[in-house]
Amino acid sequence: MKYKRCIIACMQRWALKSTRIVQDDQIIAGFVVVDERGGIEYVGPDTPAPDVLLRDVGDLMVSPGLVDCHVHINEPGRTDWEGYATATRAAAAGGVTTLVDMPLNCLPVTTTAHALALKIAACQKQCWVDVGFWGGVIPGNAPELPALAHGGVLGCKAFMVHSGIDEFPNATEEDLRAAMPVLHAHGLPLLAHAELDLGAHSTGDDPRAYQSYLASRPSEWEDAAIALLIELCRETGCHVHIVHLSAASSLPQLRAAKRAGLPISVETCPHYLCLEAESIPDGATEYKCAPPIREHENREALWQGLFEGVIDFVVTDHSPCTPQLKQRERGDFHAAWGGISSLQLGLANVWTHARQRGATPVELARWTSAGPARFAGLARRKGRIAPGHDADLVVWDPDASFEVRPEQLFFRHRVSPYLGAQLVGAVRETFLRGVPVFDGQRHLGDAQGQLLLGRDAS
Repeated sequence: MKYKRCIIACMQRWALKSTRIVQDDQIIAGFVVVDERGGIEYVGPDTPAPDVLLRDVGDLMVSPGLVDCHVHINEPGRTDWEGYATATRAAAAGGVTTLVDMPLNCLPVTTTAHALALKIAACQKQCWVDVGFWGGVIPGNAPELPALAHGGVLGCKAFMVHSGIDEFPNATEEDLRAAMPVLHAHGLPLLAHAELDLGAHSTGDDPRAYQSYLASRPSEWEDAAIALLIELCRETGCHVHIVHLSAASSLPQLRAAKRAGLPISVETCPHYLCLEAESIPDGATEYKCAPPIREHENREALWQGLFEGVIDFVVTDHSPCTPQLKQRERGDFHAAWGGISSLQLGLANVWTHARQRGATPVELARWTSAGPARFAGLARRKGRIAPGHDADLVVWDPDASFEVRPEQLFFRHRVSPYLGAQLVGAVRETFLRGVPVFDGQRHLGDAQGQLLLGRDAS
């Protein structure tokens, strides 16, 4: 993997001590020893040598830094929506040490090598965490995909329905058939926003009614898109990844495809696991996203799919915009921009609801760190507390509750459906390659994130 440093930090060997360290499938008491380069040298119960600087965090949980591989940063071009400085600060405050940026809603969209170069230039010296990039698949750009691959994208995303911006048109079945063999030849996955516009029945003319918006994007849209993707995956051999699954009705066909050995992976998001349609007030456009948040029964089925492993991991799909585009005053769900702002809150959101269902910090780390790192092709360095990996660590209190208040949030616009929510799981410290970058209240030092260009060699 090629790295581009924003800042190089000089370090000495040191160790983190805790009674609760998440190490793969177990929680151990012991030490994480960090070498001079910011890598993990040792994990286990043996006391480090006396000359190793020791940081004792007592009973606080030490987990691998989160890997959020579905984030819309929007810079360059729409930095007034979000930018690298604000997004990566929010990430660090939420225990996220690696994120992967989506190819929209920046300008230009990341569908050419030139656009990728502009994005790489835009983020220099702004990143508080490590950052990778997805490219995009749009009609006619299959010849651009090899250059994007050589430029270091980790995979490419397509929309199967209108993306919301004209600069990123949706890909047809023919477009996907042209792109997927190219991606497969370069060892890259296709990420797909899986909805096909089949038409929908209206439940009324009130644009403020959430049920009206929900009915406009029924689960059948996802079911049909995923069925097509499964067939294309079987036909081309290309790894297909379903982003932000919201429709639990698609779990049976995904389960069958995985059992058949097809290279298919699936993510869902905190808003589909933690929120439900029945509780969304009319006019509350901060809840609008696509696909939509569905009903309670659907949410519980998604949790079952996550525990079973049909859903591989959880990422935020942080998709911010300016407050004006949310049109909160009008409360028009059909006119408002769709997207949930939650990058800083992923750990606490998922943990709050996962612990109620009997999940452990081991499972949480698998869903939010190891799983997305593996999918993004970063598993040799990211997603685990293990020798040879980067010392990306989050120290957090799994029993501490807090209320989400606007002044706590570091993403650019403090518009989120989670404002006022009572969550459990407070981040106390975040370490990026062994360097402290957040102390629970403020950021430390300077931005020192690296750019992650290219997948790990397989």
